[in-house]
Amino acid sequence: MDLQKAAQRGEPSYVWRAGQQRRLEMIRRAAGERLNGKILEDGCGVGAYLTRLAATAQQTIGVEIELPRAQQAQTLLRHTAAGRNAQAVCAAGEDLPLPANSVDLVLSHEVLEHVGDDRQAVCEIVRVLRPGGRLVLFCPNRGYPFETHGIYWRGRYHFGNKPFVNWLPRRWRDRLAPHVRVYDRRDLQALFAGLPVRFVERTIIFGAYDNIIARAPALGRALRAVLQWLERTPLRIFGLSHFWVVEKTS
Repeated sequence: MDLQKAAQRGEPSYVWRAGQQRRLEMIRRAAGERLNGKILEDGCGVGAYLTRLAATAQQTIGVEIELPRAQQAQTLLRHTAAGRNAQAVCAAGEDLPLPANSVDLVLSHEVLEHVGDDRQAVCEIVRVLRPGGRLVLFCPNRGYPFETHGIYWRGRYHFGNKPFVNWLPRRWRDRLAPHVRVYDRRDLQALFAGLPVRFVERTIIFGAYDNIIARAPALGRALRAVLQWLERTPLRIFGLSHFWVVEKTS
């Protein structure tokens, strides 16, 4: 693993397990009939979600700022039946290579925290959506007790889950993790201020803990069951990721 790249860009989904499948089902429910239209994945990584969304879409486009990842996604698309109506391109989320009002569904999956200008990235997503089109957004929740993107300490990057970093005062937290943002509800609300959107769903979800299940199946499954049950309670404020569904109104 290139630790510097992991710090700056995060790591995309390389494998497909229960956690990815659960999120795909959430995306499909949120999208509804838009799954049959034109889909954009903003930050498609190596194409794990992109190829599955392409299976039903009229057209699918993946945007990825890292050229090697965009090339991997394009190669993966070529080996799928839906690949003829799909492509992955190298571009930045702050300057999407698409016309206004041209997309039915945008997926932004754990990407917003890494872009150079998150407000501009959100404005671009809203610009390319058609009226009635939807954004499905996953991004890190500040209430989660671990910073999952690692930290910088004494000039060195330390990869992995670091406890309680996100609970520190913002100026301290951002010194330890200057490479990645984290959001509370007000932070996300501010990104959409003044834009022509309505919020269809706004909640927080826990992870699937597939890595723990792989090492200790009984413990991992029990942990997953308990934490995902907490999503139905006020304790979801400690969940891993925000899950927002945002619809363009005009």
